[in-house]
Amino acid sequence: MSLLLNALVRLAEEAPHQDSEGITTHSWLLPETSEIVFGGTASVIVIGLLVWKGLPVAKKAMAARTAKIQKELDDSANAKTAADAEAAQIRQAKGDIEGERARLLADADAQAGQVLTEGRTRLEAEVAELEARADIEIGQIASRSGDELRVEISRLSSEASEALVVKHLDAATQDNLIESFIAKVGAA
Repeated sequence: MSLLLNALVRLAEEAPHQDSEGITTHSWLLPETSEIVFGGTASVIVIGLLVWKGLPVAKKAMAARTAKIQKELDDSANAKTAADAEAAQIRQAKGDIEGERARLLADADAQAGQVLTEGRTRLEAEVAELEARADIEIGQIASRSGDELRVEISRLSSEASEALVVKHLDAATQDNLIESFIAKVGAA
């Protein structure tokens, strides 16, 4: 290190240097002494102002940033706790959903069985009623058929007996029957 410092001092003590623009300086490496004094003083003033005015602002900004990050960490921890609690409630509700589903299915099965039983009972009653009505109608039809058959038999026998009487009775016998009928009617 001292070697480097010695080399710099030797370079600074060398003869004046003239650059490509024709400006002459006492060293090709170090600036002029007045530039060092005024530049150093200005640098010290600027650095002093930055430390005096800027450091408290920077500290305040860093503290605010730290507080903001801590708040975000706290909020995320609270959100994680809330999410875990909600997940537990959802898991519990899911279990309740399965139980509720089983209960609803059991209720539906019971109601379906009851509806089937009621439907069968109602159908059996309707079938019995229809059978009774059919028996009554069959009886009525049989009675009507019997009456119609008797009427038809009577009509046919009347026609047959008339045809027989007309065919087998002669005129004299017919006249005697008519006169005897008139006599009976007249006597009554």
